[in-house]
Amino acid sequence: MIKGWLDFPAFELFAVLIALYATTGAVIVVASFSPATVVLVRRVEGVVAPLFGTVGVLFAFLTGFLANDITDRNRQAARAVQSEAAELRNIYAVSNASVSDMGSLRSVLAKYVAALVDDEWPAMAQDQEAHSVESVYDALLREVSDPRIGQAAGAAVQTALLNAAVGAGSARSERLALASDRTIDAKWILVLILGVVTQISIGLVHLKKAGAQITALSVFSIAVVMALGLIGLQERPFSGDIRVEPGPLAEVAKIAAD
Repeated sequence: MIKGWLDFPAFELFAVLIALYATTGAVIVVASFSPATVVLVRRVEGVVAPLFGTVGVLFAFLTGFLANDITDRNRQAARAVQSEAAELRNIYAVSNASVSDMGSLRSVLAKYVAALVDDEWPAMAQDQEAHSVESVYDALLREVSDPRIGQAAGAAVQTALLNAAVGAGSARSERLALASDRTIDAKWILVLILGVVTQISIGLVHLKKAGAQITALSVFSIAVVMALGLIGLQERPFSGDIRVEPGPLAEVAKIAAD
């Protein structure tokens, strides 16, 4: 359920949050001042304002932890893309600077980077695999492992090419792992429920005046919807409205294709 909600477009994601907290807020107001429930509710009248502060702080802490986890994942995703692009750029630079002709290596490199950008990136955003990339990466490893490169350009050049190719593969594996990583549903459920509990605490400390209760609930609910909505948009680092773009890899693809 949580995963499906987080996969919604931005408008629908915010709409669900608005519907949730508007409904719970309306229920609290009706329960507080409806003739059918007012006698029962008045029995708990006198709850002091610090109750809201206690629940609110707990909600804020857990929301902060959730936001930190998701933001950190996005930072790692951006670093993985930068590292992958840097290693691929190193392969191109070393092969281009070598005294021997490495045109075939650069040709395979161009195909590999193009496959990353054109095939794997869209598939990754849809939680799918691009099997064509594996075969091209194997071809790239065969090229940099060719003994003729060491004979013509030297062992140091071939070692640099091998290290860069392996480093690019490791960065790609990290990127794919981050693309499939998700925050456990329990964290999101807990934060959403604590938001409702905080609304209830606001209602309990505003039982005397309906206008004050409605205003307090409205302000809090708007803040919650904005905060959780923006956090939710970043749940998937490589898809959605707030995502890591393949710009660094696209730049390498352009260079390698020249």
